[in-house]
Amino acid sequence: MLVPLAGLSAEFDAEVVDAGELPALLLLIAFGVTFGVTRFITHSIRSDRFSWLGNVEAGDTHIHHLVWGIVLLLVSGLLAVAVQPPLEVTAIVFGIGAALTLDEFALWLHLDDVYWSEQGRQSIDAVIVFAIVSGFMVLGAYPVSFDDSGGGLGGVLSVVVSLAIGWVFVIICFLKGKLIWGVLGLYIPPIAIVTACRLARPNSWWARRKYDEQPDKLERSKHRYKGEEKVVKPDAVTSG
Repeated sequence: MLVPLAGLSAEFDAEVVDAGELPALLLLIAFGVTFGVTRFITHSIRSDRFSWLGNVEAGDTHIHHLVWGIVLLLVSGLLAVAVQPPLEVTAIVFGIGAALTLDEFALWLHLDDVYWSEQGRQSIDAVIVFAIVSGFMVLGAYPVSFDDSGGGLGGVLSVVVSLAIGWVFVIICFLKGKLIWGVLGLYIPPIAIVTACRLARPNSWWARRKYDEQPDKLERSKHRYKGEEKVVKPDAVTSG
C-alpha cells in the first residue's frame, strides 16, 4: 500500500509541484470548495433548513456575499504586491474571493438581486467558465500560446492566423449564447466549430438579430432550450 502511495506522491511532485502548477491547483480547489459551501448555505437559508442560518445584515442593508468576495480579491492583490507571501497563500485567498464574487455574477451584471431567477443562471455559467480556465491552467494549457510557432516570423504568423480562425468560431458561440462551449472551444477548437454551427439560444444576440426573418429557426430554438427558460420565483429573495 505504501509503494503505490509513494508513487502517487512522486508523480504529484513531478507533474504539479515541480512544474509550478501547485498554486493553480490550490486556487481551483479553494474556488470549488467555497462555491459548493456557498450554494449549500444559500439554499439552506432559502429553504429554512437550519434555524441558526440567516443573511448577514447591517441594519436594513442586506450584505451580499459578493461583498466579502470583493474584499478577499482586494486582500489577495495587496498581499501579492506588499507582503509577497508564498504564491500558494495568495492563490487560496484569491480562489475563495473569486467563488464568492462569481456566485453573484448575475447580481453585479444586472444590478438587481436575480439570484433565484432565470438571469441567475448567468452566475452558474460564470463559475463554470472560471473553473474551466483554472482547470486548464493546472494542466499547463492556455488559450493563446506561441510555443509551437517554431521561432520564425512565418511560424508566428501561421499561429496568429490559426488562432484568429479559431476565435471566429469562439465568438460565434458567444453570440449564440453558448458561453461555456465557446470557452471550451478556446482549448479544443473542434468543439467551437461544431457548437457555432448549431442553433443559437432564443434569447441570445444571434437569435435576436438573425432569427427575426427565420421564424422556423426561432421556434426550433425555443423548443430545444425550453427547459432552460423556466424562471424560479422565490418565496423570499435570499442570496446570502
